[in-house]
Amino acid sequence: MPNIPIKTLNNGLKIPVIGIGPAALQFNTWHSRKASIPQRIINRVHNKVSFEISKKKYINSLVNALNVGYRLIDYSFSYGNGELITEAISKSNINRKDVFITSRVSNNQQYNHCVRDGFFKGLESMGLEYIDLYMFHWPVTDCYLETYKELESLYKEGYVKAIGVANCHQHHLQKIFDECEIIPAINQIEVHPLFSQKELIAFCKKHTIEIESYTPLARNDDRLKSNKILKALSLKYNKTIQQIILRWHIQLGLIPIPRSQNPLRQFQNIDIFDFELTKEEIDSIDSININSRLRYDPDNLDFTSIG
Repeated sequence: MPNIPIKTLNNGLKIPVIGIGPAALQFNTWHSRKASIPQRIINRVHNKVSFEISKKKYINSLVNALNVGYRLIDYSFSYGNGELITEAISKSNINRKDVFITSRVSNNQQYNHCVRDGFFKGLESMGLEYIDLYMFHWPVTDCYLETYKELESLYKEGYVKAIGVANCHQHHLQKIFDECEIIPAINQIEVHPLFSQKELIAFCKKHTIEIESYTPLARNDDRLKSNKILKALSLKYNKTIQQIILRWHIQLGLIPIPRSQNPLRQFQNIDIFDFELTKEEIDSIDSININSRLRYDPDNLDFTSIG
């Protein structure tokens, strides 16, 4: 089992240098308003069975992730079914205090000014006494400063061990610096070789804010899978292209959060601590950047369109 290093956040809290994002539970549902009564019964039975199968797969996937070495779980109360996270931790026989759990404030909670209430409902649903890292998902216009102040209160009261933000540009962070008390411990942003965000990362590092990389593998974009630089490094180190990319994140001092329910891929994603890229190789991967954002730009986003 790989030994995952840890790093220290700006408030002294320890965090693993790589995590896993289990996302929301997905299952197939059948619906039809025009269905006959027998068909509606069949639909209900199908949906219940589909839910139970997906739930079991979800829990087993997370148990496997914990068993192979992951200790950072990136989650959000807004996904629902948070009790599955704690059930998986229990099944893995790993102590809760040894697992770093992240959750986030949804956009809806920000709009409805129910950040605090939403936090305690989420905490209760997971059967937890605290969250290691709590952040907002997006810097919702005219809301995120109020939201961040609520996070500060939860931190001061001991319900969260660290607070952070996600999808923040420099100007969002500067407003937090100007109007709030606590420097965020984390800024979770989209980072991958096609979109390296060097300027924003440098700004965060200057202000002691660690970067978590979401979409760190660019969703296995074909432009990376066929890239000559990555293919050559894959052959040199006998590692997959995905492992090369994740090692690039680690050596840049980032905290990547890959997502996978595949047991082999879960292991491969953390089997990256037995080799080291040279500075020249890091620079060559940096050169792949074409500023290709695959997710949303917080400066050009209708926040009501996502939760």
